Amino acid sequence: MSSSENFLDSVNKMFDQSADLLNLSNGLAEKIKVANSTYTVRFGVRLRDKLETFTGFRSVHSEHWEPVKGGIRYSPFASQMEVEALAALMSYKCSLMDLPFGGSKGALIVDPKKWSKKELQRITRRFTQELAKRDLIHPSQNVPGPDMGTGEDEMAWMADEYKRLHPTEIDALACVTGKPVRKGGIEGRIEATGRGIQYVLKEFFEHPEDYKKAKFSPGLEGQKIIIQGFGNVGYHAAKFLSEEEDSRITAITEHKGSVINDEGIDVESLKNHFDEKGSFEGFDGFTSDSNKILEKKCDILIPAAVEGVINLTNVNQINTKLIVEAANGPVTAEADQILCKKGVLIIPDFYANAGGVTVSYFEWVKNLTHMRYGLMQRRETERRQTALIDGLEEMMDRDFPVDLKEIIVNGATEIDLVRSGLEETMRNGYKKISRKWHADKRIRDLRTAAMVIAIKRIADSYYFLGI
Repeated sequence: MSSSENFLDSVNKMFDQSADLLNLSNGLAEKIKVANSTYTVRFGVRLRDKLETFTGFRSVHSEHWEPVKGGIRYSPFASQMEVEALAALMSYKCSLMDLPFGGSKGALIVDPKKWSKKELQRITRRFTQELAKRDLIHPSQNVPGPDMGTGEDEMAWMADEYKRLHPTEIDALACVTGKPVRKGGIEGRIEATGRGIQYVLKEFFEHPEDYKKAKFSPGLEGQKIIIQGFGNVGYHAAKFLSEEEDSRITAITEHKGSVINDEGIDVESLKNHFDEKGSFEGFDGFTSDSNKILEKKCDILIPAAVEGVINLTNVNQINTKLIVEAANGPVTAEADQILCKKGVLIIPDFYANAGGVTVSYFEWVKNLTHMRYGLMQRRETERRQTALIDGLEEMMDRDFPVDLKEIIVNGATEIDLVRSGLEETMRNGYKKISRKWHADKRIRDLRTAAMVIAIKRIADSYYFLGI
């Protein structure tokens, strides 16, 4: 069985275990589980005096809400089954987080490192044309975003190509999210998934019944954390947890090697080194071994790269109290069961990494309203707060503390509002999952609790649609 088949099989097994607790009507569980449609497109692009043929996928898992939402990844190993697994997770993720989207996902079989930026732009624009022909990119039907191997550039090219194809579409920029800020994007989108991991852990440590179950002492400060993956998600999670929460990042690994420092890694220095050299080699604490780092003892393990990294071959060597799935599907269904029996808590992927789609939702709404967040209220808030402080100073006949005055007076910018909305969404999500976990004795873990909530909401949507 291929890794992508394993991935889809794992997602479906986890679905089945949760759906069995809901007593859904005949056939409804199957309807929710399977992808509604998966499209394969093949197109040619003339590059380097040769016609290159590329294969792309876009899977629409559930249209209980429209538009459907989900990223597009560029990978030489992409496959239909992988895309269908990721699309299913997007359905459950959007449902769980109460976002008005169905689930979708896309991929293009391409190695972005083998092509220049100009060549990637041509490939991306041709892919966009193929998607647009089938309404697989559309502000009100199907809204892609960035994923592994794609970023702001690809999203800007896709948005521009869609606009060329639909020159009179006033909401054209809402056809994709994850765009550069100057091209209709939103402040805070790049950091969103990593920032979301920070909020997940902050909320986890607000629930004594949960963290005591995993034998944690209160608070994030000083917790030993290992992060697998140093892309966008892994880097930002490491940065915020170490700099703002005083956690100790004791190991970070990527495919070319790892850095270990039991006293805590200087994440920003490592980032600068990585950007300059293209690898960790030469950084203090470097080791060429990446495979065994997942098995190193720690308090919190954050797999933030690819699916299936914790499986039957290494699950018994995993030595942590808590796993936060920043990647999609990093723990296989079989490994998940073994870890649960060992008492390892797992915060599931379709909740833990929902920060990206949450801020994408904010971007989509911004594009539809054609107005940046904070524009209408920032200065009015500052005037009111300044008047309040002035009144207090006059009544008390003394100056208000300068540092507090600045915090109170300043009106919220777009990034302030984005972070506030993200924190509210992530923290509220954990509260609901934890509540469900403790309220139903049949529910064995956080993943099952989250899945039960997600499936129930999708089932309710179909019920109200008359299905």
